[in-house]
Amino acid sequence: MMKIAVIGTGYVGLPTGVGLARLGHDVTCIDCDHEKVEKLRAGQTTLFEEGLEDFLKTELASGRLTFTDEMKEGVSGARIVMLAVGTPENPATGEANLSYLFGAVREMAPFLPADAVVAVKSTVPVGTGDEVEKLIRESNPKARVEVISLPEFLREGYAVHDFFHPVRIVVGTQSQKARELIRELYAPLPNAPRFLFVARRSSEAIKYASNAFLAVKIHYINEMADFCEAAGANIHEVAQGMGLDSRIGPAFLKPGPGYGGSCFPKDTKAIEHMARKLGVELSLIRAAIRGNKKRRENMAQRVLKEVEDVPSPKIAIWGLAFKEGTDDCRESPAVEIVQRLASHNVDVCVYDPQAMTTARRILGDTVRYAPDMYSAAQGADVLVILTEWPQFDAADWKRVASGLRSHHILDFRFFKKR
Repeated sequence: MMKIAVIGTGYVGLPTGVGLARLGHDVTCIDCDHEKVEKLRAGQTTLFEEGLEDFLKTELASGRLTFTDEMKEGVSGARIVMLAVGTPENPATGEANLSYLFGAVREMAPFLPADAVVAVKSTVPVGTGDEVEKLIRESNPKARVEVISLPEFLREGYAVHDFFHPVRIVVGTQSQKARELIRELYAPLPNAPRFLFVARRSSEAIKYASNAFLAVKIHYINEMADFCEAAGANIHEVAQGMGLDSRIGPAFLKPGPGYGGSCFPKDTKAIEHMARKLGVELSLIRAAIRGNKKRRENMAQRVLKEVEDVPSPKIAIWGLAFKEGTDDCRESPAVEIVQRLASHNVDVCVYDPQAMTTARRILGDTVRYAPDMYSAAQGADVLVILTEWPQFDAADWKRVASGLRSHHILDFRFFKKR
């Protein structure tokens, strides 16, 4: 077992740090937010992932997992330092904002052990590893540090499961030492993972290429849903028939209000920005970006059309997180649709099993917040389902119907007749 430092305790860093401690490693997670660190030290998760809080408390008690806001304390003695810092979208250009990442690199560089491996888990533009390496050498010329790319593929809502059952582990390095170290790092996993060792820039590109492809697939099935609706076909039957083709597969063939979250929106824009700088045409990705934005606008207009003749309409919303299994509302199609509805001065009442707190930070007092899904639907003229939480699908529909003012239900996730 080895000493690991994880810089960043967000949706990537925290599940990764807890998971590595669970594998038996000595893990220190580092975050500049002192209040957040104190909560984590007390065993309180700062984000929702199924099973994460239980593992957090267990590993804190074991002594294998610690948290600090002191970079020197966290990095000292680590064989591997993982960078899991956010790389948010630059709203002006669409490119990835690397200021937080580079700031963390400059801060950690003087304290790096001489022979440490720095693994970049953050999603970063192709060539970022070169810049990280350069910054470290400038700050700590004596260090013989190796910088590798180790992109994360944890699905939000399934991060704990995915950590222990990875589909693949992609490693961008030409170093035999780094390869052996990463194999050792993941050796305790219950099933031997599939490793793919590639050049560092290829590894950085794999993450973007994967997310962009899935975003395009979501955009495609949403356009196909519109086509089927107009043509009188059943999109679920069409998607099932498509998915049986092994070349296509069934994943990401569910129509909905569009893709969201912390990855697909910013990663599609970032790779499209990179391509423009390189003089390369990525027409499919550009179309997916435009189409995804239009999809949210269309969904909001559909809801408003349902109540256009209703005086003082009331709209109930089930779901605010961008997907089930998480409290993340970043780039959530549900939240954007709610914002559009609220801007039309209609009474909107919302409910989500996990994302009420995070959504409130965005929506403020522009909407009403219900304590449960049935209270949200009470007295509403239309009920709109925007997140695929299983408890919504399993609702007592007689109870829902008795509370609605009119029996209008727009199911933009399960697409079932209610």
